[in-house]
Order: sequence, then structure tokens, then C-alpha cells
Amino acid sequence: MVARENERAGPALHGVVNPRPGRRSREAAASSPLSLALKPAFAVLVLLSLVAAVFGGLLRAGVTGLGIAQSPLIGQAAVSHAGLMLCAFLGTAIAIERAVAIKARWAFAAPLASGLSGAVMLAGHAHAAAWLGVFAAIVFLSVNIVVVSRQRAAHTALLLAGAMAWFIGQVLAATGSVGMATLSWWFAFPVLTIAAERLEMTRLMRRDPSANASLLGIVIAFVGASAWTVVDPMRGGVLYGVALAAFAVWFGVFDIARRTALTHGLSRYMAVCLLCGYAWLGLAGVAWAGTAVGCPGRDMALHALGLGFIMSMIMGHAPVILPAVARVKLLYGPWFYAPLTLLHASLALRLFGAIGDVQWRTIGAAINAMSLAVFALTVAGSALAWRRVSPG
Repeated sequence: MVARENERAGPALHGVVNPRPGRRSREAAASSPLSLALKPAFAVLVLLSLVAAVFGGLLRAGVTGLGIAQSPLIGQAAVSHAGLMLCAFLGTAIAIERAVAIKARWAFAAPLASGLSGAVMLAGHAHAAAWLGVFAAIVFLSVNIVVVSRQRAAHTALLLAGAMAWFIGQVLAATGSVGMATLSWWFAFPVLTIAAERLEMTRLMRRDPSANASLLGIVIAFVGASAWTVVDPMRGGVLYGVALAAFAVWFGVFDIARRTALTHGLSRYMAVCLLCGYAWLGLAGVAWAGTAVGCPGRDMALHALGLGFIMSMIMGHAPVILPAVARVKLLYGPWFYAPLTLLHASLALRLFGAIGDVQWRTIGAAINAMSLAVFALTVAGSALAWRRVSPG
């Protein structure tokens, strides 16, 4: 998920999305015999975890049509919804990108183990799946240590912190901890990873001297809150929510997306994804803090963060990540806005509509799932469109 997109290159990125020359080394790693052999397996494991997590989430949100409520497999997916989405799907996707980045075959053990953990979850062996996740996180930690050794910088240190958060969350899950403590660490993994990427991108701007210092303070508070939640869920949860909101403010003030939103083409699309995500991140922080002191809003806290923020980041970075890592070239066009609009509109319906009528939560969740399906079709259609217009 470490995308080094050129967010200033509006005209250059308006049409076909190609890997930049600086990514050739990663493409070479992606085409090694090992990674080529594992590509179908990785694709199956990632899709299995995502699809199962989506259907499990639908069941948890009250969607019972299409035989969902009668399926034991979907019932198991509902029980393991967070683990499937955050560890088996997102962890695997990020670990694949990082393995490609360092060009080391052993690094692919992390996404393979985390991907398999999703299948084991669905088989009903949550304990074994959690320990598979621990192994994946240990390998992933080692990968990030390599990254830091190759480039000592603030953003690589943040990547390592994100890897450590995943490891701690997996250890908590494997040792029987449930609830917001484990979720806090699991969510800290993608949040810190995204923060690292956005910090790196601030190098393209004239960086304010206070940017690094303020981000360091937020990260310390965020990591401290995650640890505090284990022993004091209320106070730790409040600080965790405040830190999430502080991240949103930092992104809004310092991120280059403020400027690229004024360009056009892919650069603007990515900026819109980012800025919308930051708004949801701020709301998630408020809801998380409120939930910690007993206010209703757990669904808002978890899904403003998981769908509004993290999924919006995925939609924004996919046109760059897929060409760079999976060597799938995409033809960019305004049709990418369709699933993005559907995601944010349905999430607003789900979270705000449910305040007056809980039924809107179910309807909104169903449209959330539809938006992800539309995005998958958009990516597939864009890949096919590239093949049709490509001279090669």
C-alpha cells in the first residue's frame, strides 16, 4: 500500500495509468518465479477474505436476504468480520506490496500466512488463524526493519510502527483478548501506514517546520492510547478518538491533496478520495471517543474509520498500486467517481439515517457492499479498456 504516486502530474496521468520508471525494480520483483507462481494464490486469498468479510458485515448489519442468514459460512464470516477485513484482506494486500518493494522471496511468507489465516477463520478455527496472523506479523515486522535499514527516514519509521501495531493486535487476538483493545491495535496498523505515506508525500510541498513535530506528537498519543485501551478502555478509548481526529486535522492542513484537488484527471480523483477520507476520519475520532464514554455510535466509529477512511484510501491508491505491484495497467476515466460517490453516499445514509431509523443502517450497509462491487467492476473494466487501446 506504499504508493509513491506523482500527485502533481495532472495532465500526464489524465489518460493511461502506467508504472513510473522509478518502479521498475518493484515490477521485476513482482515477476520473479516465486511471486508469479503465487499470484493466483494471493488473488484467491485476498478476494476470499474480502468477499467473506463483506457478506459477514452484511449479516451483522441485519441483511438477511439471498439466504445470507441460513449460510453457516457467512455466519462464521460475521463472527470473524474484523479479522477478515483488517488482517486477512488488508494485511495481506499491504504485505504483498511491501514484499514486492524489498525484492526478497522470504518476505512473501507474510502475505501468504495472513491470507491463509482468512481461510482458516472461515473454517471455524479462530485460534489457529490468530497464530497464523502472529507469524505473518512477525515476518512483516522483519520486512519493515529491512525497509528502515535501507532508508532511515521519518516515514519508514512510521511504517515500522504500523507493522508493530499489527503484531501487537495479533498477539492480543491469539491470547484471547477481544473487543476494542484488539480493534484499536488492528486499526492502528493501516492508520499509521497511511500516515507514513502521506508524510512522505509532504516532501513534494514546501514543508512547514511544525509538520514533523506535530505528527510525532499525534503518533505518540495514538500509540499510547492503543496501549492504554488494553488496561483502561474508557480513558484509552477517549484518547484514541482524540488522536484519530488529530490525524484528520494534520492531513487536512499538511497533505498535498489540498493542492492536487485543484488539478484534473487522476490527480484530482486521488485528492478527492483522500480529502473525503480525512473527513470521515475526523468523524470516526469523535464517535470513537463518544463510544468510549458510553454514548451510542459504535457502528459510526468503526465504519467511518474502516469504510469512510480506509476504503476511500484504497479506492484512491488502487489506480497506482495495481500497475506498480500486480502489473495490471488501467485506463483512467471519470467513471472511477461512480463507486466512490456510491460509497460515501451510502455510508452517510447508513450512519446518519440510522440515528432516526435503524433500518437505514441495513439499507446503507447493502449499498456499501454494492459500491465495493461497482469499484471492482470499474477496475476490471478499466483493465480491459487499457488492453483494447494499448498498442502492445
